[in-house]
Amino acid sequence: MRVSERPADQSGAGWPGRLHVVTGKGGTGKTSVAAALALGLAAGGRRTLLVEVEGRQGIAQLFDTEPLPYAERHLTAAPGGGEVRALAVDAETALLEYLDMFYKLGGAGRALRKLGAIDFATTIAPGLRDVLLTGKVKEATTRTDGQRPAYDAVVLDAPPTGRIGRFLNVTAETARLAKVGPIKTQSEGVAALLRSTVTRVHVVTLLEEMPVQETVDSIAELTALGFPVGRVIVNAVRAPLLAGRAVSQAELRRGLLAAGLPAEKEVVARLHDEAREQVVRRELEDSLRAELGELGRPLTELPLLPDGVDRAGLETLAAQLVRAD
Repeated sequence: MRVSERPADQSGAGWPGRLHVVTGKGGTGKTSVAAALALGLAAGGRRTLLVEVEGRQGIAQLFDTEPLPYAERHLTAAPGGGEVRALAVDAETALLEYLDMFYKLGGAGRALRKLGAIDFATTIAPGLRDVLLTGKVKEATTRTDGQRPAYDAVVLDAPPTGRIGRFLNVTAETARLAKVGPIKTQSEGVAALLRSTVTRVHVVTLLEEMPVQETVDSIAELTALGFPVGRVIVNAVRAPLLAGRAVSQAELRRGLLAAGLPAEKEVVARLHDEAREQVVRRELEDSLRAELGELGRPLTELPLLPDGVDRAGLETLAAQLVRAD
């Protein structure tokens, strides 16, 4: 059965598919969301793999652990006996692995590294780097352990939305350039997986104008390229400080006096300005939320974590994600 014909896997409630690609504009918290998703999908005795491909070691920093090697390693336990493993994919090491696997050039490949030939190869053929990165992700996603997949879910902390279309589509472009051989076969296999029911591409955003616009543009691009878009995840949502209409200075003054607090003119004026800003902010967020809703994708909101993204915060986000409809 070809990958494109496989039925969708159910790796968690509301999260069909086995490969979850998480992207988003820089600064939206996509690495934290990817980590929380891997943790949530591992709950209840499942095993997930969390992968990064940008060389930033963001996962290691998030979990306060040693830099991740080019190997699948235990990262953390999940509630209910599950496990999250992690992998940092390095293009150079992936190329050595590729040369050894298909051309039996393990020793020669290591010599090429010393000569700088690997950097040369990925420089003159930039697409090759992304083929190697996505190829490793494909291998982990499709690998079996007996009769079942090695991982219930693979979560990829992918490049940001500005590069995600090119990153995912490079395998298809390489497949057209390479007429025969292992590179063509691998490229076609990766391209098929990324467009199959096994894969979902989730976009992380904030309720701010630039991230929302980039989300809209990215989903349009991904859809045009044929990639299955999953959820729009709105991160760091603030609870509204005010409900309903803006209050007047007179109302603020009466409220302060009733509470036994200072109600000087300057204090009331400052509070009134802040309240007005909150109302404007809420109206903008409501408008952006409606714009995201028009995309027709499932929408999940995650709360702003006042204490930052620590382990407790990740578990809060994980629980919120897996409860998504």
